[in-house]
This record gives sequence, C-alpha cells and structure tokens, in this order.
Amino acid sequence: MAERGLRVASGVVAAGATLGVAEILSAWIGADSAPLQAVGATVVDRTPDGLREWVIDTFGTSDKLLLYVIMGVVAVLVAAVAGLIERVRWPAGSVLLGVFGAVSAIAALTRPHSAWTWALPSMIGATVGIMVLRGLIRRIEELPATSVAATGAGDPLSVQSPSFRHTFGRDPLLRGGGFRPKARRNDEGARRNDEGGGSAADGGTATASSASASEGDSRFDRRRVVRAIGTVGAVAVGAGLVGRWLGAQARDVSGERAEVRLPPPSGPVAEVEPGTELRIPGLASYLTPNTNFYRIDTALVLPQVSKEEWSLRIHGMVDREVRLTYADLAARPAIERLITLACVSNPIGGDLIGNARWLGYRLDELLAEAGPHPDADMVLSRSRDGWTAGSPLAVLTDGRDAMLAVGMNGEPLPVRHGYPARLVVPGLYGYVSATKWVTELEITRFDRAQAYWTKRGWSEYGPIKTGTRIDTPRQRARLETGRIAVAGVAWAQHRGIRGVEVRIDSGEWQPARLAAEPTVDSWRQWVLDWDATAGEHTITARATDGTGATQTAERRDVVPDGATGYPSVTVRVG
Repeated sequence: MAERGLRVASGVVAAGATLGVAEILSAWIGADSAPLQAVGATVVDRTPDGLREWVIDTFGTSDKLLLYVIMGVVAVLVAAVAGLIERVRWPAGSVLLGVFGAVSAIAALTRPHSAWTWALPSMIGATVGIMVLRGLIRRIEELPATSVAATGAGDPLSVQSPSFRHTFGRDPLLRGGGFRPKARRNDEGARRNDEGGGSAADGGTATASSASASEGDSRFDRRRVVRAIGTVGAVAVGAGLVGRWLGAQARDVSGERAEVRLPPPSGPVAEVEPGTELRIPGLASYLTPNTNFYRIDTALVLPQVSKEEWSLRIHGMVDREVRLTYADLAARPAIERLITLACVSNPIGGDLIGNARWLGYRLDELLAEAGPHPDADMVLSRSRDGWTAGSPLAVLTDGRDAMLAVGMNGEPLPVRHGYPARLVVPGLYGYVSATKWVTELEITRFDRAQAYWTKRGWSEYGPIKTGTRIDTPRQRARLETGRIAVAGVAWAQHRGIRGVEVRIDSGEWQPARLAAEPTVDSWRQWVLDWDATAGEHTITARATDGTGATQTAERRDVVPDGATGYPSVTVRVG
C-alpha cells in the first residue's frame, strides 16, 4: 500500500475510533449526545426550507437515511484529508479532528434538554481519535527509506517526493533536526569501499545483498503498519456497534409496549361500515396499516419514552397547572375515532397522508381541567425531543374529536408514531397539531410564542385543504383498451367530501362514484369507470368538500400552508 493510501486509511480509522468511543459513551449519557446524531439534528434544524421540501418531495420518508449517507460520505472525506495532512512535527490532521470534536460537542449542547455531560462523547472520542492518528502516522513516517521511496516517489504528499522536498526543503517540516525517514545501509560494505579494500565485484555483491535485505525488511514493516491500521479499524467498528447496541438496549421500550393493554372506548367503537372499502386493485386501503403510515418528523433517533416515566404537563395561561401520568389516563373514559392525518409537505398526488383508528382522551376535557384564560388563543405542544407545534385553542375546544392518542389501529402507538402518547387533531396539518411523544401543553398566545415550523416562515394555523389523489392507474402506465377503473381517495377533514369529478384530457368533468363516508374526519374512496380508447391520455381529478367548495386548480407549492392544484396522471392505452 502506497504512503498516501496508508495515510488515508489512518485518517479513516482514527475517525472511526472517534465515533466508536463516542457511541459507547452516548449509550449511558443519551442518544442525542452522539456526534452524528447531534450534528445531524443541527443540520435538520438549519436546512433551508426550499432544500428541505425538495428532499422530502424527492425521497419521502427516506429523508433521514439520505442524511446519514451524506454525513457518512462527508465524514470519510474529512477523515481522509486528516490522514493526508497529518505529520509528526506538523499535526494538522489532529487539529482537524479536534475541530470536529468541538463542533459536535457544541451541537450536542444546543439540543433540547441537554446537559454539560452531552459534550463528553464528542470531546473524549476526538481525543482518542487524535491519539490513534498520531500513533499510526508515526509508524508510517518511521518506515525505512526504501519503503517510503518505493511507495511515495510519485506521491506529491509523500515526504520523499521531489515536490514535497522542493516545497519544504531538504529536511521536510523542520530543517534543523527534523524528521528524516530511517535508511538502512550495508555498513560493512560501505566501510570496505571507504577504506579501499575489496574488489568491485565483492562490493557489488555486498550492496545487492544489502538492498535485497532492506527491501524485505521494508515489506515487513509495511505489513506491520497495515496490520495496525486494520486492527484499529476493526476495534473502532466493534466499538461503534457495541455502543449502538448498548444504547438501544438501555432505551428500548418495545418490550414494555408489547405488555400495554389499551382501555376499551367508552362510547361506540369506530367501525368501518360496509361500502367504505371499494377494494379496487391499486387503490389505497381505507385504513392505513401502521407499518405503511407515513412518518415525517425531525427526530434522527426515535425517542424511547417509558410510560412509567411519561407525564403530560398542562400549564401557562391557566387557572391551575395539571400534570397527568399514564396511570392517571387509565382512569379516564377513552374515545375511538377514524381520523385522517396529513403532512403539510404532501405534494399534489403525494402519499404523506394516512387514515387510522385512533384511541385516546378528549383534549377539550383535559384543557378544561386547567382552566385556560379567556385571552389565551394558542396551545403550544412540546415533544420529548424538544419539537413544538402551535395549535389554535379554539380548534381544540370546538367539539371536534381532538385527542391525546395512546392507540392506533387496535394496538398501542408504535414508537415511531409517538408511543406512549401523541396528539391527533382532525382538520389541521401535522406541523401545527400532530405532536408525537408529547409531554407538555402550554396555554399561551400566538403573539407571544412561536412553534418549530412557524419560526421558519410557515403559516400559524394550518387548516387542511380539500384534496384528492389518483391511486390507479399510475403515472405512465400502459393500459389495454376497454373498461378501466380510475380510482383514488379524497379528503377534507372535519368538512367531509361531497363529490369527486374526473376529466379525461380536455373533456367534460364526470362525477365519480363515492364510497361510504363513516365520518367527515377521514378520507373517502372514489372510482370512475372509464372506457379507455387507444392513445395517450391525461386523467385529472378534483374534489368538493361538504360545504360545497371545490378544491382550487391553482398550483401552489407546499410552503407556507400546503400545496394546491389538481392531481393528474398521463397514461398510454393500446
């Protein structure tokens, strides 16, 4: 392996040691104190809205995986540079690792609920990484001159390369007594030549023998360095995996969740009545399975919150502060409702929307116990990970089935969807209502407080717009002539869907057949039987809500309060 390769590998394994040690420490201190989590969360918070929405639109619920991949690539590149520029007498690479540790520590300290100990994983990890880098680079620079020259003569970063010598002088990095690669020589042969003794043939034989021995030694020394790099790399990877495993075991609540028994609803069970499900191939099911339900949030590491340590604090502009534990909730009457949730980042025709059967406790009753002041108009809900949403107090108390949910489709909330408790509010986009892992409800005013997304320029109120989606046929589908089912879902939560119309190319709008509507708070399936003719066709749809208002044709981006426009697909028939 050439000198440059050895240096790159040294930098990478040193960075691996940094992250590995940090992962082990964060297993006890807190998941969000790990460098990648802290830096990643900071990147999420500071990503420009345009770029963020492009990522969500392009990669959907894989946006977090993309972030980890990008961070991994950047980390490898930075580590490689650190290895290339590190020198025993000039520790530039060590400085680079130190900067990474400091930046990661600062990022960890700025996370919600952080403590001073959150800086330790990054700082201690960086210290270990610097020690590893220094040790490996020292071994590389102590390689015999024949080894370095053989592998680094053409390498401009090699201390033996002509360009390096030209730049830094004959003695690189420190001319007086600086580093010089060790050179092996045949002392006996040299002495003979200096003294004039021995034949030329003898001297040549001795020199050749010495060169051969030196080459063998250099190969052995290189192997030792490579083995050292490989060993450190293996240990770093192992440390990282062990740290992740220890952290997961320490925080995992899946076993607890499996033991939770949900309370029965006090009122009627939310049944999916006959005729609600059209059962058309390609059409989204009326109830979205938990595993398929969209997930959009800012949490890089899922908060693992035990129901034993969870509590909900209701405070702020209230007559009395209220604090509820999970056990307190069990003594209350629960409700079960069918409610469709939608993300404000859902593009026209997108899939960031889902329908589920939710079990929980009425928010208006919980808020009434605290006694909100007459001049309060906002509920600022706060997640365990510090995320916030601002909901209009009037919406949460107008009689709709806004709830503190603990169950989803007949089972306890999945961890990724907010276990042990979250907010569900029909008619509002998730960014102003659907707080997962919720721990606080602060009664306040819109002119006194701002939530996570409203600070970034999004609308304060976020009512869901009337919309529809064509599920089948898909974009660019190739179809046979004849009867084709054009089907999809439409939604206008808390207003209901009165009708859906479909247009083929520039033809007349045709009314679609609607499925049954169990509640105005969930989406509604629809279908149009189309006699398809040969050629390329564009299919467009639009919905009308329960008030008689038809969704607008004007196409607008998701920022600042949700996308608008008609969904359409282009297909080829025949």
